[in-house]
Formats: sequence, structure tokens, C-alpha cells
Amino acid sequence: MADVKIAVLVGSLRKGSHNKALAHALEKLAGGKARFEHVEIGDLPLYNQDFDKDYPAQGVRLKQQIRDADAVLFVTPEYNRSIPGVLKNAIDLGSRPYGDSAFAGKPAAVVGASIGVIGTALAQQHLRNVLAYLDMPVLGQPEVFLHFKEGLIDEAGTITSEGTRTFLQGFVDKFLAWIATHGGQH
Repeated sequence: MADVKIAVLVGSLRKGSHNKALAHALEKLAGGKARFEHVEIGDLPLYNQDFDKDYPAQGVRLKQQIRDADAVLFVTPEYNRSIPGVLKNAIDLGSRPYGDSAFAGKPAAVVGASIGVIGTALAQQHLRNVLAYLDMPVLGQPEVFLHFKEGLIDEAGTITSEGTRTFLQGFVDKFLAWIATHGGQH
């Protein structure tokens, strides 16, 4: 599994993002079993169908990073009961023009963290709907709606709660098995 490459798209651009911290903690839990490539989405232009004839360099880069990966991990906050615009824009750029989606067939998983008690449940459900349309086999269980509290993940990316660490290790292990089962090696 050490050759498994996972493209990571984090739907938050904030420097101190809980979701960025979660993505790095999951990477640490994967250990040497997978390589995580954090895909930059903050520099992407807003998708415009006029791009379909002459794609912008950032869109080409995004699509290549997705194509080079064996799987995609989406780590999303919840904004106004849905996915952040920056994440939806990245998905739009990576999946267009019609018939040239970089996402099609890539095994995927969706997680998210929030200070709210319901975590990112609604955003994740909206995202799963989009990913189903993109023909991505998405890991169904375990669902990760992480209620983020200060100190849950330390500066080194270690999850400080043993119960949460055990749960998230189970998620990582299941995702890696999902990738292997769904042809996630290029």
C-alpha cells in the first residue's frame, strides 16, 4: 500500500482551519501506508464554461493532480448547511468540460470537522450527492462528523483523545481497504 497516493482537497482556506488540521492528522494515522498530496484550491479561478476550449493553468494542474492520484479525500467544513464555494469550484474545474472529468472512477472518502455538535453532516451529504454524479465510489461508513474542540489535535498533528484517535484510525484503515477494493492504483 505504500504506493497509494491520495489527493486531499480541503474546503477551507483559513490558516488555522480545523479541517486542515484533521487532514494532517489523518495523514499521520496513515503512516507509511499512503502518501497524501494536499491539492491547492485557493488559487483556482471561478469556473466559467468559456474555459472549456482553453483551460486555465491552475485548472490543468488540478486535473493532473487528481488523475495522478489513486483516490481522493475530501475534507470539508459546513458553510450555510452546505459545502464551501471554494470546494465546489474545485470540483467544477476538475470535472469539466463534460466528458473530461478527472474524478470519474476515483475511490473517495468524505470527512469534516466543525465546532458545531452535528459536525458537517449536511455539507457531507450534499458533497456525496455531487460525487455520485461524478461516478466516484465513495466510502459509506464510517461517517466522520468530527465535533472539533480546542486541543483535540495538537500542533504536531496528533489526535489527543484516545477514543477519537482509535475511531479515526479505523476510518483510515477502512479507506485504504476501500481504495484497494475499488481499483485505486494507477
